[in-house]
Amino acid sequence: MAKGRSAQEDVQAFFDPAAERLGLPVGVRAMLCAPWRQIQVSLPIRRDNGDIEVFTGYRVQHNAARGPYKGGIRYHPHADEDEVRALATLMSYKTALLDIPFGGAKGGIQVDPAALSQAELNRLTRRYTRSIHHLLGPYRDVPAPDMGTNAQTMAWVMDEYGQLHGANQAVVTGKPVELGGSLGREQATGRGALDVLTEAAPDLGLDLRHARLVVQGFGNVGSWFARLAHGEGARVCAVSDRFGAVCSDGAIDVEALSAYVAATGSVAGFPGAAPCDPDDLYEVECEVFVPAAIENVLTEETARRLRAKVVLECANHPTTPEADMVLNERSIPVLPDVLVNAGGVTVSYFEWTQNLQQLSWTLEEVNQRLRARITEAYRNVRDTARREGLTLREAAFLIGIERVARAAMLRGFV
Repeated sequence: MAKGRSAQEDVQAFFDPAAERLGLPVGVRAMLCAPWRQIQVSLPIRRDNGDIEVFTGYRVQHNAARGPYKGGIRYHPHADEDEVRALATLMSYKTALLDIPFGGAKGGIQVDPAALSQAELNRLTRRYTRSIHHLLGPYRDVPAPDMGTNAQTMAWVMDEYGQLHGANQAVVTGKPVELGGSLGREQATGRGALDVLTEAAPDLGLDLRHARLVVQGFGNVGSWFARLAHGEGARVCAVSDRFGAVCSDGAIDVEALSAYVAATGSVAGFPGAAPCDPDDLYEVECEVFVPAAIENVLTEETARRLRAKVVLECANHPTTPEADMVLNERSIPVLPDVLVNAGGVTVSYFEWTQNLQQLSWTLEEVNQRLRARITEAYRNVRDTARREGLTLREAAFLIGIERVARAAMLRGFV
């Protein structure tokens, strides 16, 4: 994000050219730019030491023309109204791009989850759920995990909602499998990203069996992507998290790194690779650079330093509009976030479907359905980009925005 500009304005910079190309009426554009509903809630909880602390939470419901609102709940110090609103907007176009019958939403609490105990997180989650429960429901708004939250968080949301409205597994996705969660959901975002990269590789002139990968961020998404890509023969040569980074002239043993992170909480100090400055990852020569952590890491400055042939956006909104222009000028293709990280919401859709039908699919069936849907979405984006002379991001936004706008007009909203 450029200095002085909001996250929502960054998203708007990607929206405007697509809306112009589609010839959308002014009123339709205004409808797509404003969330249909947003709420801010005050969340007082008692800390373990007896003190009362008040946190701020949000839920933004951007658009439900194509189905119930869908979007994760993020626990992060920067999860403010602007960030949550921007991510809700992106979710509307992501679900449309994947042709999933959901709209777009996002939730967030401004908190560092690492600073709270498990008991405090439980109390905070339940307070948040009680504050927004009237917005939720299996046919209204279906939350999921996001940065700083996980399957346990969703179990608390589901339980608190159930105490108010009666038990219903379909009210959240990303739950523990024991409580109705889907097999394959935990690794779905990383697996979907690899599916997209695998499908795109021939078009991009990549041989994934020997490709060098730099993975920025080793949380759920980055770690699963790295492990799965490593299993397919790709060489992960550098990895970072918020505590440090490690690099290797050869290939990092990702399974050993995952075990180390599980034991220590960070990639920093991993004995199987050399320590390096996280800021130096942009200059590590590789075939694929994978931002898999937070937004706006690829700026105009870092995009000029990048020594990769392809960018695979596993994080939400990791590239600023200025950086996007630089990468395009440098002929570095960007596989955009609204496509690449859609594996999570896709398998969330599968989980919701299984819950509603009171059945369960095998892991193989989930993975096959994910691969089929996300690779079809990639082919649609690629073909649109070629036909219209667009970048992959421009094509993805064009498809997603057109589908949301058409659904709204068919319903008679505008």
